[in-house]
Amino acid sequence: MKKPRNLILIIAAFFSIYVIWGSTYLLNKIAVTELPPFMLASMRFITAGILIFIIAKIMGFKLSITRKQLFNTTIAGFLFLSFGNGVIVWALKYVDSGFAALEVSAQPLVVLLLMRAIDGKKIQLMSIVGVILGIIGVYLLVSQKEIVTHEYTMIGVVMIFVCMVSWSYGSLFVAKADLPSNYFVNTGYQMITGGIMLLIASLVFGEVWIFPSEWSQPVQLAMVLLIIFGGIVAFTAFNYLLKTVSPEKVATSTYVNPIIAMALGWYFLNEQITTQSIVAATILLTGVYFINTKKKMVLFSRFRK
Repeated sequence: MKKPRNLILIIAAFFSIYVIWGSTYLLNKIAVTELPPFMLASMRFITAGILIFIIAKIMGFKLSITRKQLFNTTIAGFLFLSFGNGVIVWALKYVDSGFAALEVSAQPLVVLLLMRAIDGKKIQLMSIVGVILGIIGVYLLVSQKEIVTHEYTMIGVVMIFVCMVSWSYGSLFVAKADLPSNYFVNTGYQMITGGIMLLIASLVFGEVWIFPSEWSQPVQLAMVLLIIFGGIVAFTAFNYLLKTVSPEKVATSTYVNPIIAMALGWYFLNEQITTQSIVAATILLTGVYFINTKKKMVLFSRFRK
């Protein structure tokens, strides 16, 4: 009876990292049309962090960590959430959700180049092919007339790329940093610290906070889904899969998320999918596949969502 139960859990977990993570772009896009971006991200992560701590306490996990671990989780929270995700949410004011997801899928390429620049890591032949394809795919993606003719859209594209650098460097940092051994507690501290920094950014930029009672029903629903499913369920499913199946299989979310995001953006928000975007997606994701053929590379996608 154990194997069928595990199979059901594995299928449910894959559904979470495929569909839920892919849908977070749509949900953020819906919410940011009405809410200030840093306020949105701050409320999402602080609330999710508090819920994680409550769940961790109920499950008997120790929440105490060292000062060094707190410092490191704060750095990780900034790289992954405050800057990496907060600026993405801001960019979604000017960029389609499917486009953003597709551009973010190039993150393994950035990680590979950073490993070469920082650690002097030799790039294998398969990865070199992936880098070349990735660069071609990104160029085709951002060189479309619909993109370059809109000033603010191009700024959004550039900021998403900067966010990818932040995520990628964060991945290298986390691989070596002293962090809480319990991934659930680790995530809770990153969400709380990252959310607090986003709160400060919201106040510095003079964002006008809107009470949840004044949000429209679609935004209320989007925020609940982002907090519970995008912030807690999908991440837990991801870590469960890392311990249950091979990393290569978990990394397939890199290829599926952009497809889910583009399809949902097209269906619910009438976002345009151009032929050039499809060609760019095919080339870019093929390049990501070549890069992700190495196990040590696929693990770096864990903190994207």
